[in-house]
This record gives sequence, C-alpha cells and structure tokens, in this order.
Amino acid sequence: MKKHVVIVGAGPGGLAAGMLLAARGCRVTMCEKDAVVGGRNKAVKLGKYTFDTGPTFLMLREVLDEVFAEAGRDSNDYLKFKKLDPMYRLAFGDGKYFEPASDHKKMKKEIERLFPGESAGLDRYKAYEKKRFELMYPCLQKTYSSPLDFLSKNFRRAFMHFSLGRSLMDVLKGYFSNERLALTFTFQAKYLGMSPWECPGAFTIISYIEHAFGVWHTEGGLSKIADAMAKVVKEHGGTIRLKAPVKRIITEDRKAKGVELSSGERIMADDVIINADFSYAMTNLFRDGEIKQYTRPKLAKKKYSCSIFMMYLGVDKKYTMPHHAIYFADDYKSNVSDIFKRRVLSKDTSLYVRNASVNDKTLAPQGHSALYVLVPVANLTGSIDWKRERDAFRDIVLDTIERKTPMKDLRKHIKREHIITPDEWLSDYNVYNGATFNLAHNLGQMLYFRPHNKLDEVDNTYIVGGGTHPGSGLPTIYESGRIAANLLCKKYGIPYTSKNTLA
Repeated sequence: MKKHVVIVGAGPGGLAAGMLLAARGCRVTMCEKDAVVGGRNKAVKLGKYTFDTGPTFLMLREVLDEVFAEAGRDSNDYLKFKKLDPMYRLAFGDGKYFEPASDHKKMKKEIERLFPGESAGLDRYKAYEKKRFELMYPCLQKTYSSPLDFLSKNFRRAFMHFSLGRSLMDVLKGYFSNERLALTFTFQAKYLGMSPWECPGAFTIISYIEHAFGVWHTEGGLSKIADAMAKVVKEHGGTIRLKAPVKRIITEDRKAKGVELSSGERIMADDVIINADFSYAMTNLFRDGEIKQYTRPKLAKKKYSCSIFMMYLGVDKKYTMPHHAIYFADDYKSNVSDIFKRRVLSKDTSLYVRNASVNDKTLAPQGHSALYVLVPVANLTGSIDWKRERDAFRDIVLDTIERKTPMKDLRKHIKREHIITPDEWLSDYNVYNGATFNLAHNLGQMLYFRPHNKLDEVDNTYIVGGGTHPGSGLPTIYESGRIAANLLCKKYGIPYTSKNTLA
C-alpha cells in the first residue's frame, strides 16, 4: 500500500520533496494556501507585466537538474535556461561599476580594468575556494540529527576550512588588498541575515558558486521553475490543492497523523512535510507548548535575517541596463549597520534592480519593462512604522534610482506598481518577523544547530525550506526537499537513486 504524504505549502522545498516522493511511488497531497504554487517563488502579475515574487538569481543549477533527473525528468524539457554574462553589475557611489563574469579570463580582465594589479588574487580565490566548496558542500547535503554527525568523515575533513573566527571580509581581504574589490564578493551576506563584517568567513563559497557555475535566468521568470516542478508532481500522480490553507497539524501520541484545513476538512496521512515559514509553523500549526524546543519565547530569541522592501514596476520604456544590477550605498558599512544593528531606515540605501526584460520578452509588452526593485531593510524586530514610512521610503528609493542608475526619468514611465513592505511579508506571506530570508546563518544556527529536517518532538514530521538545514537560497532549499524525501524513503525502505547519499 502506498504511503500517503501531505505537504504543507507548495514552495520550492515542498515541490522538490513532492516530485521526488511522487516519482518513487508515494501518494502525495500538497496543500497550498495561495491560488498558485511557488510561495515566495511564485509570479506576481500586474496586468500584462510579470515579476518573480522573490528569488531572481538561479545559482548552482546542477542541484535543480539533479532533482528533476531523480524524478525521472529532464529540466530542459520544462524550462528555457539562459546563462547570464556578465552575471550582474555592481555600481558604486562614485559612478564606477564592476561587472563580474563566471569566465575566468573575462573576470581577470574586468578586475584589471577597475582594480589594476589585483587580478592575481582571483587565481588564489578560485583555487582555495574550489577546495573549500568541494569539502563543505557534502556537509550541507548531510542531515544533522545528532551531535555525533559532527564526527563524520566529511565534516572532519571540511572543519579546518571553516575559517572560524574570521569574517567574510577578513577572508576576502586575504585575496584582494583593495577593500572595494573585496566588497564585491560579499553582498550576498545580507541575504544570509548578516553583515559581511560579521558573516562567517566560510560563506565565501556563495560567491564562489556564482563564479564557478554561473548565474542563470529561466524564460518567464524563476517562478516558472515552481510551475514546472508542480507539473512533474502531477505527472507522477500527485495532487496539488490550491486555496487550501492548513490550520494545524493533527497529532496523536507525539506523531503527525495528517492536517486540518481552515475549512475544517481533515486529510489523514502517514507523514507530513512542512514547507511553511519555519517559525510561523512552530507558532501556528501546533498546539501551544506542543513543540517545547521551539516555544514562542525561544523563537523570539533567535537571530533572523533582514527583511526587504519590494517594488514591482511595470514601465512603458526599455532601459539600457544589465539584467541584474546592485547599487551600493555611498556609505555601505553604515547602511548595513542601519539594517542589522540600529534597525532603522537609511536615507542612503543600497538596492538591487532586475531588468530582466533585456533578455526575456515574455515579461512585458513590446517596448515596456518589468522592473523588480529590492531594498534590504531591517526586519520587524526594529521599531520602523511601515504604515507611516511606506510612501516616504518609496520616494527615497525612486530618488536613489533616478540619481544612481540610467533610469533618470523612471517616475514618468511607471504604469503599474506593487509594493511589499515587511508588514506585508508577515501578514500576506506568513513570514515570521518579516525576515524574508528566514533564520540568520550564524554558526550557532547552522548544521546541527539549525532546525532539523526531521522534527525531533513529533514523529512522522519533516521540515523543508529556508528555515531548516541547509539554509536559505534556492539550491539549498531544493536540497532540503531532497533530504526530507530521502529520509522518509529510508524509513520505509522505499528504493530510490539519488546524488545525495548522505541524508
């Protein structure tokens, strides 16, 4: 008899687990509160304009390809991929810009253009970080259910390469003497919930992944990945129920027995996989006090990522700008402190603009653009009143764009607009503290110290998504889905083939 697995939420982690389990013969029922799949990976539609809600960088595409292959499918049959070259533009306050490329020769030439004499550091960076990645990534593929997992051969081999006691900036300045150049390899730290001056040095593997494997776009936006995964789930007989929010996990004798929907309907199952925001799930999907490891007071003490102020702009003009562009605040270090320490709004802010219409004609009408503007801001543990600050901060963002980017006349061309503040991340997306990138990734919240893929206190319950191991970001979220699927199959002796043999 087929094992029945209910998955709470159809985000990228839940979809990865769902397609693998359905392909392996399980009966899969996915319950999604929204009218479409994807969660923070879904599309935002504004008339004839299409945007991605969240992720716009597809890195380490190999993990996605592996998940499709393990579900008996080829990702190229479902998605049109484009590798970006250059990967993105990094612009500084003085008007100078830097365009990293994954091609080693192009990247060295670009370094010499803006930072003469520094390109030899790239050779050292690529050589050592390749070794670090090859040792560390298998550690991220393993599940950490016991402190004894730190004694594994893979972990012991990688441990000496963790750069303990050194920050991301410390490590990068070991390769590049120019601080501005070192900074160009660190902007991803914000999305781990940390300043590059505090983020653990081992996270240089994130920028290495970009430089080694490239950055990809999928035609129609990265939301098309979620649509493709959902299609595979259905092809293997899985069921995806939309507009079906889960009210609670049904438990008995500390075992999950199924879920109860907001409608009152109960769906019984052998196992439950939770793909909701982790801290939201622990505080809303179980009875108060049922999960003693993650009570409300304990969760409140954890460290969380920053939030983001999002603007989705449909404009009746095409701009000569790269697909991805990051504009650093004039005083970047102060801007980072505003976000993570002072938790106030910066007048001098950094921002990211995706101008995907330069490469993808499907996102906007001819001659128009679908612009995605992301501004890192403090999460809701600060005291920012977004009802009061929303419109004024919108103006600051638009002023910054018109001052720093080629879009000098942007306001005149906005035809459609949608904004998401940290308040909406909490109210509309159930994101705890509005912390869009979930729990921070400090060493005290990684590996064994991060929420486990199998919930300790309630049997038959698994966790996927950015709030569990191995962490946030699409590749690691897909990996969390694969880990959960593999653990569940091992429990029941369900045969499977997987590139991840460590879970």
